Amino acid sequence: MPVEATETEVILTHPSDPLTSVKILNYGATIYSWKVGGVDQLWLSSAAKLDGSKPVRGGIPLVFPVFGKSQDEGFENLPQHGFARNSTWEFLGQTKENPPTVEFALSPDLANKDVYSKWDNGDNDFTLILTVELDKDSLKTTIEVENTDKKPWKFNWLFHSYLAINDITDTLINNLPGEYCYDQLLKETYQEKAPAITFHEEFDRIYKKVSTGKLLQVIELGKVIHNIERENLPDVVVWNPWVEKAKGMGDFEPKDGFHKMVCVEPGHVGDFITLQPGKKWSGSQIIYKGDAIKLQSV
Repeated sequence: MPVEATETEVILTHPSDPLTSVKILNYGATIYSWKVGGVDQLWLSSAAKLDGSKPVRGGIPLVFPVFGKSQDEGFENLPQHGFARNSTWEFLGQTKENPPTVEFALSPDLANKDVYSKWDNGDNDFTLILTVELDKDSLKTTIEVENTDKKPWKFNWLFHSYLAINDITDTLINNLPGEYCYDQLLKETYQEKAPAITFHEEFDRIYKKVSTGKLLQVIELGKVIHNIERENLPDVVVWNPWVEKAKGMGDFEPKDGFHKMVCVEPGHVGDFITLQPGKKWSGSQIIYKGDAIKLQSV
């Protein structure tokens, strides 16, 4: 069966390779496993909660309508990353047989009430449609945001992707030099001068307005292990918690697991999108394996 749905999750299996699969929880519509040839491409904490008791640590959590914590009007009462990742989405069903493709939906009646009520006046009407497409060596996730309200409202979107690697100290990310970033540790904005992004300590930067024509590549010991393409997602968050931050997160296990993951997160978080009544906005990320190193300048 290319698509198997239970009460709590949906599993897609590629018809030409039973070892290539993706698992999506209804809770948060969170992808928590994506295997290619039996090897998981996503990092998942061994202490991650998959029972709907809290957002999943690892995989691809969904961030809406705010990234991080914001003091902007209408967002100041929302907890970090909003409510998409801790609401139970509706599985709409399969839309394509090959590559197997499914859809999930979230609207106010399904949203986590405690969190949703803190967005503006707690009455913004919306519909989110998440599409997940599993190909032989790639995974495409597309979000469509529709304003079904009679008033405009603002939002952020982010795919909070935890990519699996072998060792963070052997890993670099290319094609971000020359881009402007906001360093969340230094609280400063500057132009990235390093020839490639490397990791030797905690790392938390938002690269803003990066051309979506740029391919982002995670490279380990000279070999490309992940490629990330983006559609209508101009910002890229790169994050690794390193030693002390990992120690402080109760659901981050093992504590040295930061060696095995790097977050490369396409989104629209540098500013808010304002969506008018009746309008739609969409964005996609495509993660795929292998390929040659491709260097692109600003």
